[in-house]
Parts: sequence; structure tokens; C-alpha cells
Amino acid sequence: MDRKKWLQRAEELMNGYCKGCFLYEHNKTEIGKRQAHRFCISECTVGLEIKKYGDKLAGIYKEEDKKS
Repeated sequence: MDRKKWLQRAEELMNGYCKGCFLYEHNKTEIGKRQAHRFCISECTVGLEIKKYGDKLAGIYKEEDKKS
């Protein structure tokens, strides 16, 4: 997959799942914006997928990580 497709896929995920996410809004009011964001990038399955695309774009993602 090339860089443009990674960006497009990450954008699709954010627009399809993250915009208006009830869980993010709930966490933001209960535990704060920072912790809500931390939850999204470390525990949410969609957030983890988006993070993977971000890592690929940054050159951090390795093929061996893909296997686990």
C-alpha cells in the first residue's frame, strides 16, 4: 500500500467511526480530553488501526509487527 492510500484509509476510518463517537465524548466528560484521547489511541480497535497507518506513514511500522 502506498502513502496516499494509507492517508485515505486513515481518513475513512476517522470519518466513519471517530466523528461523533459516543465513547470518546463520554470519556472526555468523565475523565478529561487527554485521557479520552489516550484511550482512543491505545485501547480502541479503530484507534489502533489508525495509529498503525500513522506509524506506517512515519516509517515506524515494521513488517514483523504486522504478524503479531
